[in-house]
Amino acid sequence: MFFALTALDKPGAIETRLKTRADHLAYIERTGVVSQAGPLLNDAGEMIGSLIVLDVPDREAADAWAAGDPYAKAGLFKSVSILAWKRVVGE
Repeated sequence: MFFALTALDKPGAIETRLKTRADHLAYIERTGVVSQAGPLLNDAGEMIGSLIVLDVPDREAADAWAAGDPYAKAGLFKSVSILAWKRVVGE
């Protein structure tokens, strides 16, 4: 089952994002449940959040993945939303 995780960074938290980015990417690789992912950008092209599509069995697994993300553990996000998602286009 797919879940779309959207997270917005706390204002002025770019240093936190940059310092934990390698750990975040390693977590994505290690867990093997991320279908698609990338940063959300503002109009100036600066990273301000994340969009991650998880392929996990249920909401509990999505919540657990989100809680284990190094970005979350570092306190990067001011808000996080996780919603079930149905893929209609793409592979």
